[in-house]
Amino acid sequence: MTRTFKVLSALLSYPTAELQQAIGEMKSALEAEKLLPSAVQRALWTLLDEIESGDLYDMQERYVLLFDRTRSLSLHLFEHVHGESRDRGQAMIDLQNLYAEKGLAIGASELPDFVPLFLEFLATQPRAEAYELLGQPVHILAALAERLRKRDSSYEAVFRALVALANAKPKGEDVAAVLSAPDPDANDLAALDAAWEDEPVQFGPGAIDSCKDGLIARVRAGRRPAPGMPTGTHRPVLPQ
Repeated sequence: MTRTFKVLSALLSYPTAELQQAIGEMKSALEAEKLLPSAVQRALWTLLDEIESGDLYDMQERYVLLFDRTRSLSLHLFEHVHGESRDRGQAMIDLQNLYAEKGLAIGASELPDFVPLFLEFLATQPRAEAYELLGQPVHILAALAERLRKRDSSYEAVFRALVALANAKPKGEDVAAVLSAPDPDANDLAALDAAWEDEPVQFGPGAIDSCKDGLIARVRAGRRPAPGMPTGTHRPVLPQ
């Protein structure tokens, strides 16, 4: 069990009183494992202190503005590479299959690409394998860190920590591709409406995939709490 992943998962979850009360234990876990560079750990301390001592309602409002209302900061990995395309449905199945192969069963209401859930899974895996899996979406994590940096958000530290732990470093062109997507301010309601605007309903080939992915987007927006490989294939199950 790698407790550092569990701490990072908890920090990306919706703030609760229970989370505030667990901050001391989370700090102890990070200090005991010593997996993070000192500069990254110091930045994480800022976020930990904010959550521990801040007003809970303020913390919850900040979380919603960042991760629920801002599509470009979505905590669902496949949002940043597949959007609402039909490829997203297969990617979800692949990732859920990996969880099942490793003994992790998730609820019907949970989307497998939710970052806190993904980190909970990594916490249960051998550390080398966890670092390898984390390296697959590292460019997405780096892009999210950069978007949070521009917002002067202390949540940036969580994604910097994940990039530091991954066994692969993000390629500049891959990060730039993610950052090229629209990134509206959470208070710009017109821009947010445009970013979340539904695509026209389609009939015929691909219609089922389109409807399914649209439903996934709605489930994502309303949820609170984060690779399977079909027989004979060896493709990555997380976005490259």
